Amino acid sequence: MSAENLVEISSLDFAYEDRPILDGISLQIPRGKVVAIMGGSGCGKTTLLRLIGGQLKPSRGEIRVDGQSVPQLDDEELYALRRRMGMLFQFGALFTDISVYDNVAYQMREHTDLPEELIRDMVLMKLNAVGLRGAHGLMPAELSGGMARRVALARAIALDPMLIMYDEPFAGLDPISLGIIGQLIRRLNDALGATTIMVTHDIQESLLIVDYIYFMSDGKVIALGTPDEIRASRHPFVHQFVHAEADGPVPFHYPAAPLAQELLARHAHGG
Repeated sequence: MSAENLVEISSLDFAYEDRPILDGISLQIPRGKVVAIMGGSGCGKTTLLRLIGGQLKPSRGEIRVDGQSVPQLDDEELYALRRRMGMLFQFGALFTDISVYDNVAYQMREHTDLPEELIRDMVLMKLNAVGLRGAHGLMPAELSGGMARRVALARAIALDPMLIMYDEPFAGLDPISLGIIGQLIRRLNDALGATTIMVTHDIQESLLIVDYIYFMSDGKVIALGTPDEIRASRHPFVHQFVHAEADGPVPFHYPAAPLAQELLARHAHGG
């Protein structure tokens, strides 16, 4: 494993029962970088995050994080590795029955023996980093969608992780919140000296903040490159995705007989 890469995946296959999800995936995530994994729904992006985090085991292939083979770790080793990872799953999923403060403190209390006064300082610093120190006493139900996502970011970085993984961090946000979250992801990564993997559909926001992009389709990596390389890509699927075209390799129409043929057939049967 190259010392420059925090995550290395090679020849990775994964199937749910008989249904193949990932097919021969190989990719490298360099230390200190923000890397996006993109593609249409159901192409295996979230599954890839769960494999890196050790929640799933591959059918074949290798996943190494900071030199360790994730599928070969025992429960204790995996627990120790996960302490060094921050995760933000789709929609942030805060604990609704505890305050913003306690949401961010949760992992510190769970994974460390730090005294409560030190936890307090750390929680307020994390909330300050996302601009929400003043909201520490609020309950999740009192937050807007954008604020809830920022609290989830603070929680994901609670233990200063070496690797932060985001699953659709922009989903359901208004344009202003989306821009704020994008800039925060970049700033938090650089301030912590962390490495970030982001699964997202939001191509335009991602192109502004990421260093590198992997494009997936049908369980395979079909394109990779810097934002500029991806913008200029001639690959039909990538071009359609980047330019949000309704029709292309991903068709707008569900397969059907030609419309004229169906209409004529109806008239021929006396409509």
